[in-house]
Amino acid sequence: MNEPTTGPDSRPLPPHKLFGQPKMAALLVLGFSSGLPLFLTSRTLQAWMTMSNVDLTTIGLFSLVALPYSLKFLWAPLVDRFIPPFLGRRRGWILIAQVLLILAIGAMGLHDPQRGLQLIAFNAVMIALFSATQDVVIDAYRTDVLADREMAGGVAIYVVGYRIALIVTGSLAFIMADRLSWPITYMFLAGLMLIGVVGNFLAPEPKLHDAPPKTMTEAVVLPLKEFFQRAGVGKGFAVLLFIVLYKLSDSLAQNMATPFLLMTGFSQTDIGAIAGGLGLGATIIGALSGGAIAGRIGINRSLWVFGGLQAVSNLMYYFLSIIGKSYPFLVTTMVVENFCTGLVTAGFLAFLMSMCSVRFSATQFALLSSLMAASRDIIIAPAGGIAEAVGWPTFFLITLVAGIPGLLLLPVFAPWNRDRPTIAATHTGETMSPEDALAAAKKMDDG
Repeated sequence: MNEPTTGPDSRPLPPHKLFGQPKMAALLVLGFSSGLPLFLTSRTLQAWMTMSNVDLTTIGLFSLVALPYSLKFLWAPLVDRFIPPFLGRRRGWILIAQVLLILAIGAMGLHDPQRGLQLIAFNAVMIALFSATQDVVIDAYRTDVLADREMAGGVAIYVVGYRIALIVTGSLAFIMADRLSWPITYMFLAGLMLIGVVGNFLAPEPKLHDAPPKTMTEAVVLPLKEFFQRAGVGKGFAVLLFIVLYKLSDSLAQNMATPFLLMTGFSQTDIGAIAGGLGLGATIIGALSGGAIAGRIGINRSLWVFGGLQAVSNLMYYFLSIIGKSYPFLVTTMVVENFCTGLVTAGFLAFLMSMCSVRFSATQFALLSSLMAASRDIIIAPAGGIAEAVGWPTFFLITLVAGIPGLLLLPVFAPWNRDRPTIAATHTGETMSPEDALAAAKKMDDG
């Protein structure tokens, strides 16, 4: 059994011990497994259809196949309610999703975009459905298997695995398709899912202390009831508002970053190499740094520090809009901005995990993360109109100010003088064997 990161005196582990735990290696591989299917129903599929001379209108409509990612909270209660008869409550469901993904991704290699677009659309929806389900379970696993001070570090390791998968599907897949074919490429990518399967078999199973929901009604109703009973109505809604507002500063800037850079005079190659390549590296380093820092100072202080840095980092875009086309300053801007994005990702997702009870972590995390995604996609919609009306320098100053409302909510539930949110659920980070997990779940269910 793994020991929690903090003992009775709440002293955190040093970074080398934090990241050196077996559960962190498992999260790295599961992050890869989670990220691998994402582009297979978007970028790579769009490229395949384009090379097969499918019209642009049809290619555009294929964006709808990703709908399961936005609706995954609808079936998340199933994951909390039912326990597979193998590997345990979380890893059993992960294995089911992974096997289905292998079959669905491999099946894509049997289609021809010129002859069977309807079958390809159905297959793509299945990939998105199984991938979204895998995300639900891996998010729950990550929440259950980590103690409070491990959470940001666990998120960082997961992000590294996820980003590696995006590089594979966003770069290697295109190179393979050029030299071989898209059907063979999809078969190869289906095989890469076996990495996640092996990692899942070797991963520790979170220890289950409380009985899972006994009915689907309980699985749907109790997660909301438990959250507001633990938080209180006032603090509960403050948390939900905070989730909507905390990353608003970063989301506004990121939404308009590409148009801004192109209109400033940078080429698409510049953006791909500097904003894409260098930015990706800075994000990974930022996430790992955020995990280590949050492990030392706690979730609360990390939200304060990282949130402030996130807003202030937008000043780099402001200065770039004043200076104009400058490659040295573009590099500096991308490094600072993406590093801070990595910091915020580690701290913020750790906060979301701390808000979830282990008993209902699949449903609660799916709901909270869906709220975060909805706010990101909806609230930032007017960003282009604002930039057009006020100009780039003023727009980026507005994005800085947009970070303040979220920070003002922190004293309500995440005061600076406490390590963890006042309404956080209990997370010990304990693990057990799959056999013990199944026996414990059966005993609780019988009781």
